[in-house]
Amino acid sequence: MSIRFSNEEFRALKNLLPIYQWGLKTLMTKLNILHEDLTGFQKNNAIEYIKSRIKAPESIAEKLHKLGVEVTAENAKKHLRDIAGVRIIVPFARDIYFLADIIRSMPGITVLVEKDFISSPKPSGYRSYHIIMEVPVFFSGKTENVTVEIQIRTEAMNFWATLEHKARYKYKERIPQHLSDELVVIADKISELDNRMFLIHEIISLINQDT
Repeated sequence: MSIRFSNEEFRALKNLLPIYQWGLKTLMTKLNILHEDLTGFQKNNAIEYIKSRIKAPESIAEKLHKLGVEVTAENAKKHLRDIAGVRIIVPFARDIYFLADIIRSMPGITVLVEKDFISSPKPSGYRSYHIIMEVPVFFSGKTENVTVEIQIRTEAMNFWATLEHKARYKYKERIPQHLSDELVVIADKISELDNRMFLIHEIISLINQDT
């Protein structure tokens, strides 16, 4: 049986989610300007693409249940920091830290937590850089800070994360050991591939400078 909000709490959640959507729009405006600036004026293709989403009510309910708290709109606001999420895909792993530095210095936002799963991957092999921040949203004559999570990763890391997520969903979070071990091996190979691709990119750049 899936975990759901009660009718009353679902109505409260529907009133809460637009605020997260506004916070997400505010942040996406800044990120899209950054993307255009890097590609159009600085000739730095450090961003492949940017995606955003608001977590579905069913996913919010499931996560609250896993945390062991009552499934309410207030608890969603209190305990969850990824209701609004952004994923930035970059060409090379080293672009991740470059972007993190820029995002950290953006005016009008406050960084709360940074989690570096690139230099310190999760035991599962998961690699990504997470930034949890507060974005101010002005509405109804007041300003409220909304938490948004940004994930920065390469396309290869993103493909692995999607595959691992499907495995966790298929096996209800209990991935068989042999499959879990294989995912770790693949994650390590992806990391090596990312590094080697960057070296090739650097070699090509040096050759282009000499011509």
